[in-house]
Amino acid sequence: MRALTKEDLKIFTDPLLNKNPLTFLVMGFCSALAVTVKMETALVMTAAVVFVLSLSSTIISVIRKLIPSKVRIIVQLAVIASLVIIADQFLRAYVYEISKQLSVFVALIITNCIVMGRTEGYAMQNSPGKAFLDGLGNALGYGIALVAVAFLREFFGSGSVYGIQLIPDWLYEAGYRNAGLMVLSPGAFIILGLLVWLQYSLLSNRGAPGEHVHGADHSHHG
Repeated sequence: MRALTKEDLKIFTDPLLNKNPLTFLVMGFCSALAVTVKMETALVMTAAVVFVLSLSSTIISVIRKLIPSKVRIIVQLAVIASLVIIADQFLRAYVYEISKQLSVFVALIITNCIVMGRTEGYAMQNSPGKAFLDGLGNALGYGIALVAVAFLREFFGSGSVYGIQLIPDWLYEAGYRNAGLMVLSPGAFIILGLLVWLQYSLLSNRGAPGEHVHGADHSHHG
């Protein structure tokens, strides 16, 4: 097994921050609004996306030369749908309560533009190893953004995360109130908007905004 090259590391790490699919490419917003009310649902959704995206990218890359061009989207959907069904059934079997909270959103991974974008835009043109790293990196980047949104929503919306109270009682006694807006969809929109702004601000402040923002290769990243 060959060692990872600098190019391999760049393929994997770029989507984690620099070209994060949610905060940079602004993809997959619908599920981000729906599954980020609590940390536990965000983490489970992240695991499902990691499973589906990393494996679907690898499988499509392995069979890419055998796929007729006219039916490539159908084949990609068939592979993605099969993996989503496996993930959904696993969640129903082992974390049923969280599966109920996620409702149809695990099934909707099939239509997630990030998954389709990576299989069509990257896996169809690259080797299985690179496709796996790309899929894993994009899935984890998406997950990092999901978890960040969920943490902020749960913290400001309920004062606790994973059942652990983080805002002290004395602050409540002084008049502090939880921001109920954070547990509603508008709260998610606000936090996502702020994260997108922060993402572009950080890239611009590196001294080469043209390279990082305006000159980004969006076609390469689905």
